[in-house]
Amino acid sequence: MNHESAKGSANSIDYADMLLLRFGEFTLKGKNRARFEKTVLRHVKEMIKPSPKVVLTKEFGRIYVELNGEPAAPLVEALKNVFGIASVSPVKVAKSELEDIVAVSRHFLEIIAPAPGTTFKVNVRRVWKEFPYGSMEMNKLVSTPLLQGYSGLTVDVKSPQLELKVEIRQGHTFIFCENIAGVGGFPLGTNGKAMLLLSGGIDSPVAGWSSMRRGLEVECVHFYSYPYTSELARQKVVDLTRVLSRYAGVIQLHLVPFTEVQTSFTGIGQDNLIITLMRRAMLRITSQLAEREGALAIVTGESLGQVASQTLPSMNVIGRATELPLLRPLVMMDKSDIVELSKNIGTYDLSILPYEDCCTLFVPKSPTTNPNLRIVDKIEATLPGYSALLDAAIEATETVLITPYGDEKPKDVVSAQAGLQEEWF
Repeated sequence: MNHESAKGSANSIDYADMLLLRFGEFTLKGKNRARFEKTVLRHVKEMIKPSPKVVLTKEFGRIYVELNGEPAAPLVEALKNVFGIASVSPVKVAKSELEDIVAVSRHFLEIIAPAPGTTFKVNVRRVWKEFPYGSMEMNKLVSTPLLQGYSGLTVDVKSPQLELKVEIRQGHTFIFCENIAGVGGFPLGTNGKAMLLLSGGIDSPVAGWSSMRRGLEVECVHFYSYPYTSELARQKVVDLTRVLSRYAGVIQLHLVPFTEVQTSFTGIGQDNLIITLMRRAMLRITSQLAEREGALAIVTGESLGQVASQTLPSMNVIGRATELPLLRPLVMMDKSDIVELSKNIGTYDLSILPYEDCCTLFVPKSPTTNPNLRIVDKIEATLPGYSALLDAAIEATETVLITPYGDEKPKDVVSAQAGLQEEWF
């Protein structure tokens, strides 16, 4: 339905008795189809937990969400973000009897209140072949009383502004007109697991979302440098992870203390290479976390040429620090497109909060855009206790399980808040 053309449409979709979820492109994947559908169903079950009355039914290419009195709007908002779901339709349910189909269709039009002049058609699909009227006949039997009741409607069978769809099945008939776009893509985790380098900026959350949309389960890795970065900067990353978890159900966030590693690169007379050295150290640490967590790749938010560390020579030298595949979903995207996507997925407002991360605080005046791999290898090989510093950072890493609507916080933040409460009382 075109809501711009039918201004009288209902502001709420809570008229629905049921939600119809349609699967996306993975339905073409042959032998993997059953596994993919099972994964989507599991993800949907996770997202409907706040609505205990809901009942799910899976069918070829679809999931039916029986609301049983639960409000439709919040469920649509959650379920349209499930990867693998192409669209969501709020549905009214009628008995599979002509009189009831007409009556519910008439009530449906009263609810959505199409504006005068709206073009219209009825599209009946008779799935239950024993129903006594054929699809073409039913188109007329339903549309005629509707047109008589709504003189402002006009018929347009080729490109109507409002297409009332009627699916007749044994026992029940589904009546709907909206297809609310879902995120589509592949079901979460069906293409493996990767570690996401998550900073507090705009790019990396978008890279994480893009990876999840292609079927990757992600675990986030954030490097912080207390006291150079504040607790607010770290909490910002927790909040960004929570937004991403609304698409995933739950995400593990690994918080890596990076101060000792980072400061070891200062004072060695190679300030122009500090960013290169830091990024390589991050990849080394993340690679070990990936091995521990069973991840097979690392995802970054790099976009070619955007900053000094994202020139092709820099990316080449930095990438040599790990044997894992480096996935860069944004590598060829314009910054404006990345910003627009961050707004669409809900991370932009958090990303622009003015809390600096460990990389932005240590940017030299003239970072190299063409680092020499031989020199970088030599610096790392001769840096006192370098391997021990990396091992210590991994050992001190804190892992927090982030859920979509919870309030999980790192341990020291929780402890600090408890201390403040004791002082207050």
